[in-house]
Amino acid sequence: MEGLLHRKVFRKNPFLGYMHMSLAFGWFLLIFIGHLEVIAWAGSLSFPFYYPVFFRYFVTDEGHFFFSGTFSFIMDLLLLFVLSGVSLAYFKRFRSRIFGMRKTTQLKWGDQLALSSLWLIFPLRLLSESITAGIYDNGNFLTQSIGNALDSWLPLPAIELGVWTAYSCSLGLFFIALPLSRYMHIPAEILFIFLRNYGIKLKKRENTYSRVQVFSCSRCGICLDTCQLNDADIRTTQSVYVLKNIRNKNLTDELLFNCLLCGRCQQVCPVGIELNDLRITQRIESTRQYNSQYDYLKETGSKQADVVYFAGCMTHLTPGIKKSMTQILDYAGINFWFMDEDKAPCCGRPLMQAGQYDAARKLIENNENHINRSGAKILLTSCPICYKVFKEDYSLPKIKVKHHSEYILELVKAGKIPTEKSNLKIVYHDPCELGRGSKIYNQPRELLRKYARLIRTKEEKENSPCCGGSLANIKIQMSERDQIRDKALQEFARYNPDILAVSCPLCKKTFSKGRDLAIKDISEIVAMQIKDY
Repeated sequence: MEGLLHRKVFRKNPFLGYMHMSLAFGWFLLIFIGHLEVIAWAGSLSFPFYYPVFFRYFVTDEGHFFFSGTFSFIMDLLLLFVLSGVSLAYFKRFRSRIFGMRKTTQLKWGDQLALSSLWLIFPLRLLSESITAGIYDNGNFLTQSIGNALDSWLPLPAIELGVWTAYSCSLGLFFIALPLSRYMHIPAEILFIFLRNYGIKLKKRENTYSRVQVFSCSRCGICLDTCQLNDADIRTTQSVYVLKNIRNKNLTDELLFNCLLCGRCQQVCPVGIELNDLRITQRIESTRQYNSQYDYLKETGSKQADVVYFAGCMTHLTPGIKKSMTQILDYAGINFWFMDEDKAPCCGRPLMQAGQYDAARKLIENNENHINRSGAKILLTSCPICYKVFKEDYSLPKIKVKHHSEYILELVKAGKIPTEKSNLKIVYHDPCELGRGSKIYNQPRELLRKYARLIRTKEEKENSPCCGGSLANIKIQMSERDQIRDKALQEFARYNPDILAVSCPLCKKTFSKGRDLAIKDISEIVAMQIKDY
C-alpha cells in the first residue's frame, strides 16, 4: 500500500498517485511476472539469472510452453502500464501544477543521471522487444504491432543487438547511479516500512533506523506545498532539504532549527517518514554540550489526590484557561492536586524540541517522582505540548494521561457538568501536538457540539494549520510568525464564526494577538456555562 501503490500520493493528487504507482508497482510486476514466465518456460527454478530481464532476446523460439501466450500478453500490458507512468513523469517535469504541486525540488547531478537512465529503460525495453518480435514473430499486441511496423522500413536484424545493448546499459547505469541519487529511497523505503510495521521506533539518538529513514526520502517535494513557512517566505528549511543535507553531511543550524515542528509535512509524506522526530534527533546531536544541571529540582514535593492537574507554562501565561479549569474541577467535586499552581518545573517538551535531551530528562525524572507518589489515577493537562511528552516520554505506569478536552467530556457524560446548547457558531482549531501529534480529533468536537453549533472547515483535523507560535522554532522572526498566524486566521474568518475555539494555551495566546476574532479555549466555553448555573 505504501511502497508500491502509494496510497498517500493518491490522496494528494490522482495523477501524481497513478504516476508513482505505475512506475513502482508496474516495475515490480514486470520483475515478478517475468520470473514466473521464465520458470514456466524452463520447467524449473534453474536458469541463467539474466533470463527474466532479457527473456525475449535469449529465447526467440520459446515454443508453446504452459500459458506462453497469456504471459506474453500480460508482459506487454504491464510494459504499457509502466510506460504510461513514464509519460506522466516526463510531463510533470514541465507542468507540475497539474499534479497538485506548486513547488518541486531541484535535482543534483546524481539525480539527473539516475533519472535520465530511468526514463530510458522502459522505452528502450519496448523498442528492443518490438524489434525482436518483428524478426521472430514472438511478441504480443503491443510489441508485435510495433515490430511489424518497424520491419517495413528498418533493417531489424542489423540493429537488434545495438538496441538491446542500449537497454542493458540504461538499466545498469541506473543501478550504478542509484546510491548517488534520491532514488536510493527505492530499497531504503521498503526496509523502513518493514521495520516500522515490525514495531521499531525512532529513539532520541541517531542510529541505523534514523539513517534508513533519511535515505527513504525520495525528495518528491510533496511536503513543500504544505509547509506554512512558505507564508513567511521561508523556502529553504523544509524537511526535504534537511534530509538531503543530513545525507550530504552539511546540515546547518538555520536549516535544522527554523521549523515549527507542526507535523504538516509528516502528515503528507508518502512513505510516512517521522520527520519531526528525525529533526529532534539531529537537534540533540547538535546541542549535546549545552545541557544544564537543574540541581534545584530536589526541593519540590508531592500531595495525595485522585487527579493531578498540570497546567503547564503556557497555561500560566493564559490565566483564563487556568481559572476555567479550576472552576470546572471544583464544580465537578474532583479531588485534585494543582501540581504547578505555585511553582514547578516545565514538562520538558520545549527543551526536547530544542535538542536539550539530557536537560529535559532531568525535568522528566523529577516530575515523574512527584506524580507517581501522588497516588493519582489521572494526570490532567491543558497544554497539548505537555500532554504529548507525558504520554510518550514519561514512565507513569498506573496513571492515565488525559487532555482537558477528553476529561471534561467524560465529566459531561457522567452528568457532573451541565450542558445547554446555544446558537453560537463555533469554528474549532486542532492544535498541532493534540491533533496530528496525538490523534485527538473527535473528543473536542463532541464536547463543543454540546454547547454550540460547530462549523466544519476545509482545513481541519490532520490538515489544520499551525498557529505560528510554535516553541520549536528558535530561528524564526516575530514578523514571520505574524504572517503565518494571520494567514491561518484569515482562513478561519471566512466562516464568520462567533468564536474560534482552541484547546491549546499557546494557540489562544498566539491567535489573540491577531485580527479581531473572539478566541476561547474549550475550558472557557464550558466554564461560561457553569457560571449560569
